[in-house]
This record gives sequence, structure tokens and C-alpha cells, in this order.
Amino acid sequence: MNPLRIGTRGSPLALWQARHVAALLRPLAAPRPVEFVEIETSGDRIRDAALSQIGGDGLFTKEIQRALLSNTVDIAVHSLKDLPTTRVDGLSLAAVPERGPAGDAFVSNEYKHFDDLPPGATVGTSSLRRRSQALHRRPDLHLVDLRGNVETRLRKLKEQRLDAIVLAEAGLLRLGLESAITELLDPQWMLPAIGQGALGLECRSEDSPVLELLDRLNHRATRLAVLAERALLRGLGGGCLVPIGAATRIDAERLHLRGAVLSRNGDRRIEAEHEGNASDAEAIGRQLAEILLASGAAELLKSTAASTGRNDV
Repeated sequence: MNPLRIGTRGSPLALWQARHVAALLRPLAAPRPVEFVEIETSGDRIRDAALSQIGGDGLFTKEIQRALLSNTVDIAVHSLKDLPTTRVDGLSLAAVPERGPAGDAFVSNEYKHFDDLPPGATVGTSSLRRRSQALHRRPDLHLVDLRGNVETRLRKLKEQRLDAIVLAEAGLLRLGLESAITELLDPQWMLPAIGQGALGLECRSEDSPVLELLDRLNHRATRLAVLAERALLRGLGGGCLVPIGAATRIDAERLHLRGAVLSRNGDRRIEAEHEGNASDAEAIGRQLAEILLASGAAELLKSTAASTGRNDV
């Protein structure tokens, strides 16, 4: 019997995610065996430059998607915040399992709270979204690029004598590194990335057996939330090269979505919120994008894209 092949990056966090999905799949796929295929992506190979300098969108997903299309693997496991919203012909986002924590964590060996940082403190992050929101709150801070897997970034905190770094809470928890968390940042000012804390399971659109199998792993509330967030991002024309954050809440079939667009240096922040029936998740995301664009985000996105050399927003 042919194995069910899961394509994944080789980082510790990516492997944790792949093993987590495999554990969910094995009882459903039995007796078909499940195996892993590690794939190196452009983002893994290029580690000495900021993501915004090397292309950003799709850096951690394109090679895995190519492996799907070439029938080298059957399922791709992505961190959903890394997966571009542009659909790839022949592939389907078949499942979104239950989401982990969506927020960001402040990590410091010296300071208990973000607001305790002294003037001019040095903070490391690889995310334009985190950088812009941190500078919006504290324009005096010195933000530096910080690449590498979670363990590498924690090591650089000490080796480079940084005052603090900011990481995704979900990654730290999944790797058993929750003791490193100094403070969970308030999403009222540090909005999460689109899809942060969620996994996206992709497969070939014509592979009906795998589509049916993965559909059983869908978590309805999570899928609706990320569909709204991804529709917001698509409507804004943004990606990881533009500082955009969002937070979603679903209560009694009402989906509430809050989003913000910032300038790269954090001096401007345009924020809005919108809600509706959860079954209309994508429409809510599109409508919030229109609200933000009408509120001035269009001009902000255009100037941000120009500063990064982009012309697709």
C-alpha cells in the first residue's frame, strides 16, 4: 500500500507540526502508512537577510507546493501565516485543524514587561508587522532583524546582547519552550499575523481520497476565522512585506474581525473592525478590507509597497 506522504520543512517547529498532523491522520488513514518528506525552502536556505529583502511571500511554501504538484508528496503542512492567499492552480487548502494560541510573546532576560524597556532598547524580530506595531507603541526603540528557527532566536537574544525579542506564542508552546515567555503581548496593540497559530493542510485538487480524509480534520471555527483573515489580507493586496495584523473572535455564530495596516516605521496606524454571520466569513474579511482602504489604508499600502520595491498592492 502506498504511503501517505507529508511534505514539511525540516525545522524543529515544522517537524512538530507535521508530526502533530500525522498523529491526527494515522487513525483515519489506517492501514495506509504515513511518512514524512523533508523539503528545504528558499526561506531555509537564505538566512543572512531580512525576509523583506529576499522576496517575502511564499519563501517557506513554494518548494513544498511544487512537490505536491509533481506528486512527490500527497499533503503539505504549512504554518498558515506563511501561506500566500493567492490560489495555486491544482492545489486546494483542504483542512485547517484547531488553532493554537494566535498571539505574540515578549521574551527578555532583563525586563518583565515590554513597557519596562528603557529608551533606545534593542529588540529583535524578523516580522515587519511586529516591528511596526512595536515602533507605533514605542518609537524610541531600536528594532533589528532576527532570523533563524525558534531556538536560534532564543540563543541570539543572549549572544547578541539584545534587550528583548518577540516570537509567536504558539511556536514556543509547541516546542516546550513556554518557560522562555516573559509576557504575552496585548492583542489590543500587537495584532497577530493573518493565520498565526493555525496550520494549513494542502493537497492536489483532484486527489479525492486525500481531500475527503483531510476534510475530517477541519475545525469549523478555526477555518472560518482564518478564511475571514485571509480574505482581509487578499482584499488589501498585502503579504508578509506589508505590516498588517488581524484578530478574529466568534461568539454564537457572530464573527468579529479587527484589522490594522501600519507604515513600516510605525508612525501611522489605520485600524477598523467589522462583524457578521460567521458563515459569511470571507465576505466579512473583504468588507473590512474595503473599510480600511476607504479610511486611508490604500495610500498607506501604496507608500509601503514603494519603499519595498513592490508594485502589487
